[in-house]
Order: sequence, then C-alpha cells, then structure tokens
Amino acid sequence: MGPGHPECPERLDAIEDRLLITGVADALERYEAPEASLADIELAHNRLHVAAMRGLSDLLNEDLMAGGPAYSQLDTDTSINAHTWKAALRAAGAALAATDAVMAGEISNAFCAVRPPGHHACRDKAMGFCFFNNVAVAAKYALQRYKLQRVAVVDFDVHHGNGTEDILANEPRALMVGIFQHPFYPYSGDQNPAPNMVNVPVPAYTRGMDIREIIEMMWIPRLEAFKPEMIFISAGFDGHREDDMGQLGLVEADYTWITHRIMDIARRYAKGRIVSCLEGGYVMGPLARSVEAHVRVLADL
Repeated sequence: MGPGHPECPERLDAIEDRLLITGVADALERYEAPEASLADIELAHNRLHVAAMRGLSDLLNEDLMAGGPAYSQLDTDTSINAHTWKAALRAAGAALAATDAVMAGEISNAFCAVRPPGHHACRDKAMGFCFFNNVAVAAKYALQRYKLQRVAVVDFDVHHGNGTEDILANEPRALMVGIFQHPFYPYSGDQNPAPNMVNVPVPAYTRGMDIREIIEMMWIPRLEAFKPEMIFISAGFDGHREDDMGQLGLVEADYTWITHRIMDIARRYAKGRIVSCLEGGYVMGPLARSVEAHVRVLADL
C-alpha cells in the first residue's frame, strides 16, 4: 500500500515469527498459495471489476519498467502497485486451495495467512485495503464446485464486512454472521440487512465478555438453525484492545473463545470443515498473539 500504511508486509512476518517461536508452526501442515483462476474470482466479482484490476496492474508494470510511479490510489485508504494483482490472486487462491484440501479430507481445517485482505471488496469495486473478497470467492466456489447446500461466513473483524454482504446478500444457501464496531468505517451494516445476514453493530469500547454474550444470543441460534455444511471465517484481529485501528476491547482469550464456539458448530453440522482467512489486525504484537490463539484452537493444540 506504500510506506507507513497499516496494511503492510510486516503483518505476515509477525504472524510467522510468533508461530515459529511458540512451536505452533511445528504442528501445522503448510501449503503454498496458488493463484486463483479468473473464472473462480468471477464467481464473486463482476467481469468489469476483474478486468479493471488487471488493466491497472498492467499499466503499473509498464510504468515501473519505464521508471514511473509505483502506486495508483484507488481511494483515500487503498493503493494498488505493480505486484498487487498477483498477490490478490494468491490471497484468493489460498482460500480456494484450503477449501479443496478441507473438502478432500486432507486437512480438517485451514488458516490462510494472506494479504491483501478481502472482506470490504464488493462485487464491483475494491475498497478498504481489499481487492478481491477471498472469503466470498471461496464460499461461492464451495457452493458451485462441491454442490454444498449451506455455507456460513463468520466475520469478527472490527469493521463491517460490507463487501461480503454485498456479494452474499439474499443467497439462500449462505448465512453470514458478523459483529463490528458502529458507527465506524465503512458506516454500513445497520440498515435493513438481507434475511441471510446477522449483523450485530456494537458501540466503541464494548468489552470481550459483552461480545461473547452477544455472540451466544445472536449468532449461535442462527448458525444452529442453519446447520452449515462448511464455515468460512473472516478473521480480523483489529478488535483487540491494543489495536488502535478500532476501539473494541477484545483480548486473546476472547479470540480463543470465539474460535471454540465456531469449532463447536463446525463439528456438529459441518464435519469440522472450516477455512479461516486473515482480514484486519494492524499492531504487530496483539495481531501475532491473537492469530496464535486462533490457530491453536483450530489445530486442537
């Protein structure tokens, strides 16, 4: 995104280092993320958006070869550079490869440590650091490729997953449950959501115990009634109390608890099938510790 931007390469370095020094990495199978095909990206995004991203990438590559500008600004928060196209294809490709591996029974679940994130990417536009909606692409792929009848998306990022909602709203085979700070970027999610959306806006400074209670009351009954055959997680850790991107009061123990509750639903209805994709989390220490807590539960450590 450019120098000083919170959505930076060091995020993945911090996660990698934490998983290594705690020994969690030793218990994990590791997969290299392939590039998603354009046909799979277009399950969630319209062709013009995909073509625009590719065309802009080609122009930036030409400019880079000629010594021109390295970045193009898509909005006040979001920049694209000559390598973004490939990175975005791999981020979505990670979610797709994870879906294949989980559905094949090679692994019980997966965490995709990916950049760029995806849950603000709408059907026809990039925004909020996001270009392609990794979780929505994978959810649509699971419905089409594996003929699943019910998939659930769980989003606990501090921001509303407006892009995922845009793509999955009124899809009867999908249920999305989310909790997010409000009013806050992207200033959506509280106005007449579609019937397959369980949006729970909470005010700034809401603490973890309150969020747990809300999840128990609002998410769990809907998930149990829906009986998802696979669960996708938009795993944003910017709701941590030490992350100054937002003002929620979550800590590592809360992410552990949330992941356990999702695992409970997955075991009961989805044969344990979960694909989790990194979204937000911008302060390196709490991000790395929170991902460790999340992955420990997924890996049953």
